[in-house]
Amino acid sequence: MLSETAVIDSKYGRTQRALSPRHVQLMAIGGSIGTGLFVGIGQSLVRSGPLSLFLAFTFWGLLFIWPCNLSVAEMLAYLPIRGSIFELASRFVDPAMGFAMGWTYFYAGVMLVCVEYSAVAGLMETWVPGVNPGAWIVMAMVVCILLNVVAVKWFGESEFIMASTKILLLFGLILITIITMCGGNPRNDAYGFRHWSNGNYIHPYLATGATGNFLGWWKVVLYAGFTIAGPDMIALSAGEIVNPRRTIPRVAKLIFYRLVGFYVVGVLCVGIICSSTDERLQEALAAGHSGSAASPWVIGIENLGITGLPDLIQAVIMLSAWSCGNAYLYSSSRTLYGLARDGQAPAFLLKCTKSGVPIFCVGVVSLISCITFLVTSNSAVTVFFWFIDLTTTGLIATYTMMLFTFIGWYRARTAQGLPVSSLYYVAPLNPYAAYFATLLGCLALFFIGFDVFEPFRTQAFITSYFCLPYTAILFLGWKFIKGTKFVDPKHADLVSGKAEVDAECSIWEEGGIEENYRKSLAEMTFARRCWERMW
Repeated sequence: MLSETAVIDSKYGRTQRALSPRHVQLMAIGGSIGTGLFVGIGQSLVRSGPLSLFLAFTFWGLLFIWPCNLSVAEMLAYLPIRGSIFELASRFVDPAMGFAMGWTYFYAGVMLVCVEYSAVAGLMETWVPGVNPGAWIVMAMVVCILLNVVAVKWFGESEFIMASTKILLLFGLILITIITMCGGNPRNDAYGFRHWSNGNYIHPYLATGATGNFLGWWKVVLYAGFTIAGPDMIALSAGEIVNPRRTIPRVAKLIFYRLVGFYVVGVLCVGIICSSTDERLQEALAAGHSGSAASPWVIGIENLGITGLPDLIQAVIMLSAWSCGNAYLYSSSRTLYGLARDGQAPAFLLKCTKSGVPIFCVGVVSLISCITFLVTSNSAVTVFFWFIDLTTTGLIATYTMMLFTFIGWYRARTAQGLPVSSLYYVAPLNPYAAYFATLLGCLALFFIGFDVFEPFRTQAFITSYFCLPYTAILFLGWKFIKGTKFVDPKHADLVSGKAEVDAECSIWEEGGIEENYRKSLAEMTFARRCWERMW
């Protein structure tokens, strides 16, 4: 007799494991390097200063994003199922949590697609003025849809190429900063940390003294919540990764070097090459300019007398926006697909093409992302920051719920005696790192709009806090309608779907006969205990 999963797969088709380790690694790295790190960061630099920028990105990246990535990797290395982490939340915490997390991330993912489409429109407006920005949105949308409806393998190849270009750009900008600060520039000016002098290393925000400095730092922490991507790419591609039990831990462990190499060093360099009090940067931000005109990287390079780079940098920044739109169209469509597999979205969304693409999910996300055409009646940069506010809360809420899911997983495997030897990866410093990161996520959500009350700004309040009642209504509504209960750790489901994954992964096992025997023995002992508990 066919299982429910097999019936769904035979009727609608299913996604395929066609993403290689290099695809996933570049998606996880490149999917988070977007316009926020190249253009939007200028506002944070001017508002709070270079030291606040450096400390805030370091704080958020190492104390929230890093433990979140490793915690998710531990769960998904053991159960890389196609229902993704949303199904695990239903198993380990509450079915209502899985429902709320899935639809919250879907909302955040669609907003991210809109962020990048509007960024493309803003960049093209700077390059080719006088053209309706809606035309650039159509251009970006068509390319992203085409890349998402081909086979997953070719999607991975396109993202690999675009992400590689972004990484090379960021490495190039960091290298330019190091060389020029030592005097390697047309002006022979070894400026070093000059832009940090005269008290310009940190700026107060909304208050004076230490309080203002703290608020300026906290504002950048919240911006880092938008800029630094978490484990979503790993979580959502778990069902399409080749050799997931080896690939997922490897990709997750690389997050430390990504955080340090791209974000921490990157924001340090942007505060070195461009002054936070630069008049051109302040004027560009005040005038609502987008593209290279508001990029502190470009302004800093031009101030050194280096010519010819702005157009090249803008071209790669636009490719970055395009790549992120492509990646988040993928992730939000896979979120919708995972919800459909769990019975939390219409069944027609399960339909996959022969190459394993959930075609209707891609179509629904593309249809919703048409709200980006708001740029035709508002400034592209204004709409860009609307979507940033809407996205930030959604991402932080989703990552915090992922940490809640890990805590449920940890309690379940401890209560049921799942041996550590049967796990394929164990996240370090847990559960304490997960507890601290969860607390930090909750604080960020509570204080995310701290600066919208005096004076009260209705639009900013809505875009900052919209996600919180949205998620609460989803959670409480599903809990009331379905009568769900919080999962008892002793009875949490740690085995469903594992046999199918084991069968898939057997062709990639590299541990040798002795290693496989050890894992199998530990898992058989655990399965026997579960069976005895049930009876």
